[in-house]
Amino acid sequence: MYPLLKSLGLDEVNASSCIAGQWLCDQSAGMLESLNPANGQRLASIIPGTPAEYERMADAAVNTFETWRNVPAPKRGEAVRQIADNLRLHKDTLATLIALETGKIKTEAEGEVQEMIDIADFAVGQSRMLYGKSMHSERPQHRMYEQWLPLGVVGVVTAFNFPVAVWAWNAFIAAIAGDTVIWKPSPKACLCAVAAQKICNHTLSRLGYPGVFSLFIPVDVTSVDRFVEDPRIALVSFTGSSAIGRRVAMKVAGRFGRCLLELSGNNALIVDQDADLNLAIPAILFGAVGTAGQRCTTTRRLLIHESAYKTLVDRLIDAYRRQTIGDPLDAEVSMGPLIDAGAAEQFQQAIDEIKRQGGEILYGGRRLQRPGHFVEPTLVRAENHWDIVRRETFAPILYVMPFKTLDQAIALQNDVPQGLSSALFTHDLGHAEQFLSAVGSDCGIANINIGTSGAEVGGAFGGEKETGGGREAGSDAWKAYMRRQTNTINWGSKLPLAQGIEYPVKRLCK
Repeated sequence: MYPLLKSLGLDEVNASSCIAGQWLCDQSAGMLESLNPANGQRLASIIPGTPAEYERMADAAVNTFETWRNVPAPKRGEAVRQIADNLRLHKDTLATLIALETGKIKTEAEGEVQEMIDIADFAVGQSRMLYGKSMHSERPQHRMYEQWLPLGVVGVVTAFNFPVAVWAWNAFIAAIAGDTVIWKPSPKACLCAVAAQKICNHTLSRLGYPGVFSLFIPVDVTSVDRFVEDPRIALVSFTGSSAIGRRVAMKVAGRFGRCLLELSGNNALIVDQDADLNLAIPAILFGAVGTAGQRCTTTRRLLIHESAYKTLVDRLIDAYRRQTIGDPLDAEVSMGPLIDAGAAEQFQQAIDEIKRQGGEILYGGRRLQRPGHFVEPTLVRAENHWDIVRRETFAPILYVMPFKTLDQAIALQNDVPQGLSSALFTHDLGHAEQFLSAVGSDCGIANINIGTSGAEVGGAFGGEKETGGGREAGSDAWKAYMRRQTNTINWGSKLPLAQGIEYPVKRLCK
């Protein structure tokens, strides 16, 4: 294991606070252990950040912003381009670490690092396209336009399930926008965060921009609250549960800061009566079993037309039996462990509640008695209105339900508090268009003949309702990291007022 850590700039004990490219080693807060969820073994130790380190970090990020915002945007893009080159060099090693620390299978971990590279490439192009708008003024000899300017310090709070990609979505776009970034990752994937920060900061330090990205991994709630409530943080981008996201939003709103929320998903996949099951089944498996059900875009509800219900359920049960559960570094394994013992216990509690509410376990439903936090991928016949079905359970539990008409299926899909991702498998053009219309899916993502998981960086990512309403990655998501300014230039010799107002300026100015 040690050679792997060494190749990423890691050691047996690692600092977690990075300020202006310098790693601090104040051990007064104790030690944080990084553990392999597949076997419980220690990977390395992390020195948590302290409140004093955070204060220094926030001040440094503000100071760096004063100079970074004056670097031309294409030059900022060039820095991000070189970061992408460095990530390409370390892709396999970083993916291995992700698999080890989070339990995500290696191919998915490789995909996560590729997402970092993809969003970096996207950001490079965007750095030359931070476009404003010009418009015609109603006043003669006046010119009006809008421009976008750097916002300030961006705070990024990420979850364990995508320990590096979600940070990159935010950090690389924020960087080309002219912002500096402070990252507060999940303590459950702290080693991945340190490794990613080292890779990126190595490039930035070489280019003379060491303070653009900072890292802070506290263990006390007080420090996290200070981070969220800090008026020096212009934007807080938070990824996590709806419950915590609501509290974050209230704290940020209380100081009139900006918030970007990517919260819980409860995603449904609808299988129409004419759907190609050979296409649908792999999408269902990846959506429901991938990352052991620990994605915000995980397929959690499967709505099947009654004419296809028995056939599809029988085929899914057979496919679930064929899943290989084990070491995420094994190329034959399709599902690794849950992240920790707490996640495995929540899985068991969900199974118990399902049984109390009358759910039928069609397959799985057990914790596996072996080292690590392994469970069986689980199929459950359930009712959409049950409390357990309406909540996001971060585990590989898929609820299956029949429907009679597409109208009924869409109503069931939308009848949950969350609104992130959705999918319809159909060959009926009218049904596809209905699903994508104003009376169709109420989610931020709606797909036809592909699953609920697997977003590309070219499209804006995010959802509605209790999913938070934020958008990251493609489209015009870059605007979240900038401030808009409207400019009017009077190039004439008179001062006409808007709306034709005649103000007695001459008399009042005598």
